[in-house]
Order: sequence, then C-alpha cells, then structure tokens
Amino acid sequence: MQSMAGKTVLITGGTGGIGKATALGLAARGARVAVTGRDAARAARAAEEIRAVASAPVDVFIADLSSQQEVRRLAGDVLQTLDRLDVLVNNVGGFWNTRRLTADGLEHTFALNHLAPFLLTNLLLERLKESGPARVVTVSSGAQAMGRMDFADLQAERSYSGQRAYNQSKLANVLFTYALASRLSGTRVTANALHPGVVATAFGAEDPGSVQAFLTPLVQRWMKTPEQGALTSIHLASAPELENLTGQYFANSKPKRSSKRSYSQSDADRLWQVSMALVGLGSDSERSTIHP
Repeated sequence: MQSMAGKTVLITGGTGGIGKATALGLAARGARVAVTGRDAARAARAAEEIRAVASAPVDVFIADLSSQQEVRRLAGDVLQTLDRLDVLVNNVGGFWNTRRLTADGLEHTFALNHLAPFLLTNLLLERLKESGPARVVTVSSGAQAMGRMDFADLQAERSYSGQRAYNQSKLANVLFTYALASRLSGTRVTANALHPGVVATAFGAEDPGSVQAFLTPLVQRWMKTPEQGALTSIHLASAPELENLTGQYFANSKPKRSSKRSYSQSDADRLWQVSMALVGLGSDSERSTIHP
C-alpha cells in the first residue's frame, strides 16, 4: 500500500458504501480522513470504524449536499477545520426513480450528483492549490456512456426518467472533470473521474425503479463489494505515479476512454456556464476561483 501519511483527504458521502470503504482504505494508508454524511448517528458509527484503522485524526461533517446552502456551510467548516487539503473525493451521489426537487427548487439527481461537487470543488479550490500537489477525484459511472446533456430540459420538467436523469448526471461528472482539468492547467492540482463498477450497496434503495428492485437481489452475488468498488478511488487518490496525470477517466484502476459525448467541448463549456449560474458563482458577490 502506498503511504498517505501527512496527507488530508475529504470524501463526500463517506459514511457508507463505496465512500466509507474509500475512507477506510485511505485511513489505513495513514491519511487524515474527513467524511461528510447526512445522518449524524450513521456518521458517528462510520467514524468509529475509520478511527479503528487510522493513525491520524478523523473528521466528520454533517451536511445534505443537495442543498447549496449546506454545501456552502460545509465548505466553510472544512476551511476552518482542515489547514490543508491534498485530495477531494467527490463521491456522494444517488438515483431516484421519481422526480423530486431540492430546497433550491432544482431537480434532485442533477443537483446532488453534479451541482454539489461542482460547487464544493470551486469553494475548496484555493485550499487545494495551497496544498499542492493535490487531486480532485470524482466518482462517475459507466452510465455516463448512455448519458446525453438535454440543455433544453436540464431539470426534466417536461419529461422525467430516473435512469435518464442519472445517466445525464454521470456524463456531467465527466464533462466537469475534463473542463476542470483544462482550467487547472499550470497548477499543481489534477482532476480525474472514475467508474467504480457495479457495486452491492444500498444505492438507489430510497426510491428504486421497478426493474432495479426486481433485478438487484438476483444479481447481487455477482456485484463488487464496496471494498472492491473503492479500489479505483483509492488508486486515484494515492498512487504516486498519478501525481501529474489529469483529465482522465478510469475503470478498474486503469485509464479508459469515456463516451464520445464526454469529449464535446461545446457541451463542456455550456455545462460550465449553466452550472455557474445555477449555483450562483457568476454573481458579483461570489466569484468562482476557477475562471472560465
């Protein structure tokens, strides 16, 4: 195992599933691990598990990242608590079969899976730059290959499909990663995305589709464990040979071509501008630290 001693890592959604397995793996390598979660009791239990393998402090932040106010509060708490940030793992995400809105009035899947990491990364970027060499690791999915950016109905107001919304959000993760890597050229911060594999977790259990609810119990024995699903995240966060590698998509800890649509510069630019507006980073009162 590569040593992460002296490194500080923040993992969103780190209190369960792939996120917790990622936290455990990096803590075992000596990193100071910080995790976010929505439920304080669950977060406390996860922290106990992580501390059992950790040689460095473990920090816990409670926040619902579907809310932009909560993302901003989280960023402020992180900046106050962590004097350095070597790796940001944008792991939080979810699937909902029925359309629902966030506290900001945005479609939930797009808000949590894309806008939350977009905003949080922006707000923490200066700390990452100060800590460089640093890394931004974003958990996407193989579903990005089926995604299409529907800019005419980005919030799925006219037509909603849980799978289509999820596919679009995972494509957005990759477009964001490639655009971020380009904007960070010349800095000591890298940005890469990954597909963790099909993993047996409680993912989507809150509001599963009928097909998912039927198939998951049947195929669960062939799915990866959370520990196996976390391996690519851990690799991107810790492998020394990746220190200068940026703008790549990984699966099974190896670089892989993502979908043709993910390399669309026009879609990447448009998504960046739309996202800036939706999270309020284009306003005079709050400027993004990453300029388009």
